[in-house]
Amino acid sequence: QVRERLKKQVVEMKEKFPGFRPGLAILQVGNRDDSNLYINMKLKAAAEIGISANHIKLPNTATEADVLKCIASLNGDPAVHGFIVQLPLDSDKPINTEKITNAVAPEKDVDGLSSINAGKLSRGDLGDCFIPCTPKGCMELIRQTGIQVAGKRAVVIGRSKIVGAPMHDLLLWNHATVTTCHSKTSTLAEEVGKADILVVAAGKAEMVKGEWIKPGAIVIDCGINHVPDSTKASGKRVVGDVAYSTAKEKASYITPVPGGVGPMTVAMLMQSTVESAQRFLERFQPGKWNIQYNQLTLKVPVPSDIEISQSCIPKPIDQVAKEVGLLPDEVELYGQTKAKVHLSALKRLKNQPDGKYIVVTGITPTPLGEGKSTTTVGLVQALGAHLHQNVFACVRQPSQGPTFGIKGGAAGGGYCQVIPMEEFNLHLTGDIHAITAANNLVAAAVDARIFHELTQTDQALYNRLVPSVNGVRKFSDIQIRRLQKLGINKTDPTALTKEEVNLFVRLDIDPGTITWQRVLDTNDRFLRKITIGQSPTEKGFSRMAQFDITVSSEIMAVLALSDGLDDMKKRLGRMVVASSKRGEPVTADDLGVTGALAVLMKDAVKPNLMQTLEGTPVFVHAGPFANIAHGNSSVLADKIALKLVGKEGFVVTEAGFGADIGMEKFFNIKCRYSGLRPHVVVLVATVRALKMHGGGPAVTAGVPLPKEYMEENLQLLAKGCSNLNKQIQNARMFGVPVVVAVNAFKTDTKAELALVVQLAKEAGAFEAVECTHWAEGGKGAVALAQAVQRASQTPSNFRFLYNVELPVIDKIRLIAQQIYGASDIELLPEAQEKVTVYTKQGFGNLPICMAKTHLSLSHDPERKGAPTGFILPIRDIRASVGAGFLYPLVGTMSTMPGLPTRPCFYDIDLDPVSGEVNGLF
Repeated sequence: QVRERLKKQVVEMKEKFPGFRPGLAILQVGNRDDSNLYINMKLKAAAEIGISANHIKLPNTATEADVLKCIASLNGDPAVHGFIVQLPLDSDKPINTEKITNAVAPEKDVDGLSSINAGKLSRGDLGDCFIPCTPKGCMELIRQTGIQVAGKRAVVIGRSKIVGAPMHDLLLWNHATVTTCHSKTSTLAEEVGKADILVVAAGKAEMVKGEWIKPGAIVIDCGINHVPDSTKASGKRVVGDVAYSTAKEKASYITPVPGGVGPMTVAMLMQSTVESAQRFLERFQPGKWNIQYNQLTLKVPVPSDIEISQSCIPKPIDQVAKEVGLLPDEVELYGQTKAKVHLSALKRLKNQPDGKYIVVTGITPTPLGEGKSTTTVGLVQALGAHLHQNVFACVRQPSQGPTFGIKGGAAGGGYCQVIPMEEFNLHLTGDIHAITAANNLVAAAVDARIFHELTQTDQALYNRLVPSVNGVRKFSDIQIRRLQKLGINKTDPTALTKEEVNLFVRLDIDPGTITWQRVLDTNDRFLRKITIGQSPTEKGFSRMAQFDITVSSEIMAVLALSDGLDDMKKRLGRMVVASSKRGEPVTADDLGVTGALAVLMKDAVKPNLMQTLEGTPVFVHAGPFANIAHGNSSVLADKIALKLVGKEGFVVTEAGFGADIGMEKFFNIKCRYSGLRPHVVVLVATVRALKMHGGGPAVTAGVPLPKEYMEENLQLLAKGCSNLNKQIQNARMFGVPVVVAVNAFKTDTKAELALVVQLAKEAGAFEAVECTHWAEGGKGAVALAQAVQRASQTPSNFRFLYNVELPVIDKIRLIAQQIYGASDIELLPEAQEKVTVYTKQGFGNLPICMAKTHLSLSHDPERKGAPTGFILPIRDIRASVGAGFLYPLVGTMSTMPGLPTRPCFYDIDLDPVSGEVNGLF
């Protein structure tokens, strides 16, 4: 009856919450036969009822720490509503059973063995605890007789915490008068004779005699004992603690052994699991986070970003992780406000449906930026804290170059920030430092290899590359790969011919083709061109080189585009650092450095978890430049976030610079490799930038805005909306609906804002919305969030701009003409030569990542609006083969920014007393 009732309840849950199933986990240590038997009974019952049961089996070598770690994981798993630890624990190591049972979260302790559940039962809180399954089954059997328990005299024989003690409490709180007896009770027969209800759990065969029992009593026998019986094949039979044959003559009801209390115990375990799942559903809707949002205290005028950030007390990051459904063993804490998320989370969630995928981009910006990061954060705060949707922001980690240079931080601004902003903008968890180390290891390996090849014979090189250890030579795995690449299918180092040794040891790097540079995460213009190898120890082998900023390293792009450790390792190995004198590409794998790079990057590949001012979750991961790289946060962060938010949730990510750069690369490169398809484009526009595009004076960082930007000028604004119109067209070209977010400044007039909204809609935007999130937080972006929700329900006919199989020149031309508005392209001789080289080397089918100015749709930063009819000059083309794209260089640009006259670091300081960062913005 119980099982049938539970089966119906589970069906009702599934109908009400599609895809939901009560979850039971059974943790076993060792391999005892009796435990295996009991567990199989429980698994069979769970399957019959429709409960998802998971049997976790640890070896008998498991330590107490191993068991506790497993329990912690199950405590945090939202798919597990109840779990039990099968006792006894069959381990060779000493384990404190009570410590183990108390480690189980009380709300999942369906065995009712934790001290908290036992305490609640003894206190009478029956509706707020789990009762051990055997006493609960006994009580259900007593109720089935129809007898009124209240006022009856009950005797419980046994005082264990599994049966006797909780049975006493259960009867007491059902208003029976209860006496507890045990093996030392001197008047046991007399006490039994008074019992209207007798529950026996003493563990002694046929201890209670039939003649002791009061006529008409209800007898519940919980004992399982083996006694000799020569008539049985096993030589023994199972009996209870009560002499059944005589007791049944006096009792009105009696449970047989076996087949009485045992099946009810299993049924009650199932009932407790279903009850736990029902309690879970009362607290949480499946797919709906139970998240605590932070209330903002808005001030006018709006304080500085650092003041706002430091005035907000962030939630402990492990709380954020729990709120969004991450398990404890999937989260690696870096202090109280940031954490790494293990890639095992993606594996666990692989069958979960993805949420809605939103990309935030912008019109062609002024040098001041138009608030894409602020809008990204404002949108997720609105969707989460105000509209109560599951939502994740996925943003790039900023470089310290701009932070200490001219731009300042990149955590958003005003009341829309990732916090703590000083953690976000500085070292975070060290990912950029790991990239710096990995990149410079490759650079050192390149020059060292050239040096050693120039100064040693083939045999000397071979002896050092494949040394004899204890008289034995052995190729490493990476050397085997190099041999296979060379067509040498040998694994015995002594079997190579002289010609094969020569091929193996000599990469023959042509110094003039080296494309791999050293990096540093600081703006330093004096490292743009340097001479290396000037020490006498380098024996005159010097060459011209340069430093780039770390976020321009190909390793950063590799991190951003990888979809796992294995994929990252393969991409690292494919990175081309130079060409040989024979014109063949030389890779990191050829240098033998791939494994070392993967080791340096093993933690950096894990996304970083933070939060916004209003308590919504944020992944901060990877920070590739948006000019020579693709300017988007990591594929891994997006994929994990899309699983965590669930089918009805939202993931909002940001593409660097304007739509012609970051968005185009998001679609043609990131989405191509990730396989993800966006639902909505949010295009950020400002009155200030549109006036600039209409012919307004130059906007310069650190210089007050000219009066044209402080006064209403609808004509100038309308003319500048040509850029908005073009960027809307660019987004729609990919088949995705566009919502325009007009980021309002205090100098904007109502007429100006209304004009931008009107012209955006006329240009084909799904909707255009005025936003005030900088000053009001998520509240100021609610209308934007609602527009995004509506747009996400419309069909998205996503398509790429080009087929990668097209010739390199055709792909570049398509981007130039369709996205920028150029009439054609012009390849300078060096670029034309690279097209020939890369096509010959097999890289012609890679996507294109255009490296051009972000301040104009054209190659000329001074040409504003939506210029047309120009010829786009391509001065060079380079290959990021590991990342997976070719990047044509348009015009002139530097990959190592310089410091301005008055850098941001003038304003940054540390309070020596509190340790707080001051002045960061």
